[in-house]
Amino acid sequence: MFCVYLLYSFKYQNSYTGMTSDLITRFQSHNYKSTKGFTIKYRPWFCIHVEFIQG
Repeated sequence: MFCVYLLYSFKYQNSYTGMTSDLITRFQSHNYKSTKGFTIKYRPWFCIHVEFIQG
């Protein structure tokens, strides 16, 4: 099962939309584990919306 998620950075007033099959691991990647990419510049991220998709 996949989900589409919306993250929001209150500190930078920026949003990010993504899709994953493992929301917890992906969220941790956005906030802690990643060392490069778009989302590291706007930490911390808060998950403000999730929609699950059955396929």
